[in-house]
Amino acid sequence: MSTLPFDVVVTRHGPAVLRVCRSVLTPPDADDAWSETFLSALRAYPDLPGGANVEAWLVRIARRKALDVLRAAGRRPAAVAEVPDGPSALGVWQPPEDELWDRLRALPPKQRQAVAYHHVAGLPHAEVALLLGGTAAAARRAAADGIAALRRATPGAPAPQGRSSSPDRTDPQERP
Repeated sequence: MSTLPFDVVVTRHGPAVLRVCRSVLTPPDADDAWSETFLSALRAYPDLPGGANVEAWLVRIARRKALDVLRAAGRRPAAVAEVPDGPSALGVWQPPEDELWDRLRALPPKQRQAVAYHHVAGLPHAEVALLLGGTAAAARRAAADGIAALRRATPGAPAPQGRSSSPDRTDPQERP
């Protein structure tokens, strides 16, 4: 049984859920996914165990809602007009209009979600693994690959370090 009133949960975790939705979806779809997340959460909240990680639970719901939106978009015909992006009248968080968010959305789905859940929402890799399926190591690898891809795509960004950097594929006998 949960102890906090649901409006406190929305206030406390709403921005993190919105960041996750906006990391995976375009702003109009992300706003819808955010609303659907909290509608679903409101129905299930009374049955949530008292010691549960509410933020991870909400991010898990948001992930499912975002996937529902992506699946539905894949079945819909192409839109003819686009709703202009703008700041929300409610004052909720909006991603800045910059190329970084475009680059994040251009990542492969698993890397994009791993970066969003770990680096944007702040979930540990074990929680990200539960959301994406697989192991914590695989989630860590997907997030690291996503960050490395973002660095490669960002002019002036430092080169990726470690395993994510481009390996020297030259045959050892061909090296000087």
